[in-house]
Amino acid sequence: MTRWKAHDIPDQSGRTAVVTGANSGIGYVTARELARRGARVVLACRSEARGTEAVARLTAEVPGADAGFRRLDLGDLSSVREFASAQAREHDRLDLLVNNAGVMALPPGRTADGFETQFGVNHLGHFALTGLLLPALLGTPGARVVSLSSAMHAVSNIDLDDLDCERSYGRWTAYGRSKTANLLFVHELARRLAAAGSDVVAAAAHPGYASTNLQAAGPRMEGRTGAERLFRIGNRVVAQSADAGALPTLYAATAPGVRPDSFTGPAILGWRGSPARSWRARWTLDDTAGRLLWEASERLTGVAYDGSRA
Repeated sequence: MTRWKAHDIPDQSGRTAVVTGANSGIGYVTARELARRGARVVLACRSEARGTEAVARLTAEVPGADAGFRRLDLGDLSSVREFASAQAREHDRLDLLVNNAGVMALPPGRTADGFETQFGVNHLGHFALTGLLLPALLGTPGARVVSLSSAMHAVSNIDLDDLDCERSYGRWTAYGRSKTANLLFVHELARRLAAAGSDVVAAAAHPGYASTNLQAAGPRMEGRTGAERLFRIGNRVVAQSADAGALPTLYAATAPGVRPDSFTGPAILGWRGSPARSWRARWTLDDTAGRLLWEASERLTGVAYDGSRA
């Protein structure tokens, strides 16, 4: 992985990719670089205005790019189902699903389906989306699913008895739990795919500390202007760029030899630098927790992964 850069992305011609949260930040860079290398890219975004603007910006930066917008609200399972149905109607293959979208350290809230927002959007929405798109992935040789976690998963293991933080809520604890859920999802998905004899690769990545609008969203929602200003200063002074932050995702999505259940992040203390194997908390490799979270996620979303059962 030494000094791997975007220009090392293999040719993606003929491949179809879905990138969630692709209207800005790491998701936008991921979609742009995949398109630059020839992939057909679907930008899956909650806001139609921001999504269509991102497509226009991408095609201006990459003339001739094959890119389009489709609305997806991961906090609303009916939207997830509508997206998956439309995707299946319009594309007969899916080579790459990048589960990039997410929210971070928000005030208490609930999704349209009543789940704690961070758990609902960061984990359950992507769990349902991946399951609904799984038939296309299984039918496409060499397909991959890349899910974004965070070094902040180390803040907390999941609580299987309180997945929705009903007993107590701390914004950073809830975020850490949702990012642990992302890694447990990849761990269990990789195990199930292997047991089913599938060559689909499920892997995880994280950007380190990258300058995006994610950090300031929570303080802005609560009107905490001081915290919002502090995050923006940190983004300017300390963080690496969104272009650099997207490299671990792009590596996991395209580099030859990426292993199932791998976790790729920046090389320098997991903070910045070229893609490298990343440290992960031991609880993200717990087979029992992965299975129990999976079963709970199927029950909560109503989405069953029939094609990947062990």
